[in-house]
Amino acid sequence: MDIVLNPPDGITGFSTGMPASEVKAAAAELGRVEVQDEGSDAYFHPMTVLCVHAQFEIVFTFHDGKTLATSEVWIPRPGPEEITVRFRDIDVFRTPALRLVEQLRGLGLGVIHREMSTWIIPGLSLGLWREAGHEVPLDTDGEPLYFQAVLVGPTDCYDDLIPREPLPG
Repeated sequence: MDIVLNPPDGITGFSTGMPASEVKAAAAELGRVEVQDEGSDAYFHPMTVLCVHAQFEIVFTFHDGKTLATSEVWIPRPGPEEITVRFRDIDVFRTPALRLVEQLRGLGLGVIHREMSTWIIPGLSLGLWREAGHEVPLDTDGEPLYFQAVLVGPTDCYDDLIPREPLPG
């Protein structure tokens, strides 16, 4: 199974702006579905749909409680199915994280290292995390060797994090 990341338009089978009912139906074809805060548009508790497959999880968030805003894919686990998550033909979870960042920058993308484990690409609305809640291989910087999750959001998802030029004084 290939999951293609196409920010800001979504991921394979799940387009940004897709109605919640369609997301739930499509997610159910992949695995077990858990819905939290059905219909909620509360800032800190928006509606989420968790798709749990035997080898991966995807968290879909609906900030307005009705339409898909973000899709967060977690690193696939080993198992019987070959699962690949790709962005522009790059295997996101099998390419070492720091090498992936170099490849993204080589594509002319403005990758911003926000915090120790977080990289974002504003405008493209792609976020990558290296944090892991379990034992994983570590890179020379002490962080997980591979990204553990990737988020695809709408066009303006990270715009507020773009560094701004100071106003002339």
